[in-house]
Amino acid sequence: MSDSPFSVEGRTVCVTGASSGIGRAIATMLARSGARVVGVARRIDALEKWHSEAGERTAILAADLGNPDDMAGTAEKIARPFGAPDILVNAAGVNLRQHADAVTAEGWRMTLDLNLSVPFFLAQAMVPAMRDRGWGRIVNFASLQSERAFPNGIAYGASKGGVAQMTRAMAEAWSAGGIGVNAIAPGFFPTELTGPVFGNPELAARNAAQTCIGRNGALDDLTGPTLFLCSPASDYVTGQILYVDGGFTAK
Repeated sequence: MSDSPFSVEGRTVCVTGASSGIGRAIATMLARSGARVVGVARRIDALEKWHSEAGERTAILAADLGNPDDMAGTAEKIARPFGAPDILVNAAGVNLRQHADAVTAEGWRMTLDLNLSVPFFLAQAMVPAMRDRGWGRIVNFASLQSERAFPNGIAYGASKGGVAQMTRAMAEAWSAGGIGVNAIAPGFFPTELTGPVFGNPELAARNAAQTCIGRNGALDDLTGPTLFLCSPASDYVTGQILYVDGGFTAK
């Protein structure tokens, strides 16, 4: 392995939501940085396209992560290509963008299952192998809505508020075994999930003006912070929520 504290060379990584958006950008970056990466998502066609572009150090698993009941079985499948992961990046998520009056029990359960329950139970299934090695990384994805209320975001905001506290609690439970647990809270980035935001130029411009930097994010803005949290450079960083938002929450 490289002597650089930021190296992930030779590490095995699982990235959920790897078929598009933030998950895809992170999975690609980690593979290009020398890690063996298993990308997990629902859409096999999009996964295969990513796999063909990302190279031989990658593998894919098409799986519906909406049900947290079989995460141990999913973790076993993830481990087949390269062994049990050293690093888990929980980037899969959903946002139904429903007003509080329109939220259904089904939509509420689906949002909390995918955004909150699945990241925990998938991590729980992978922690024993990380603990045996004495080293591991778990990177969750929080949100601006982990601490702010946005219109039509009550279920999503509840799930992401939970991710922030879950990340701290996971760190308390597992970091003594050498496992760093942190979360990234992105600002506004162009993805499928934020399509309605970027489809409204006036709203996108308002969000950009709210940042200290004066622009919305590009996916490359997330890869460096994620690499830091996946690498030995973050050995003494755990239980933290890193806002990568251009200063949106500072104003």
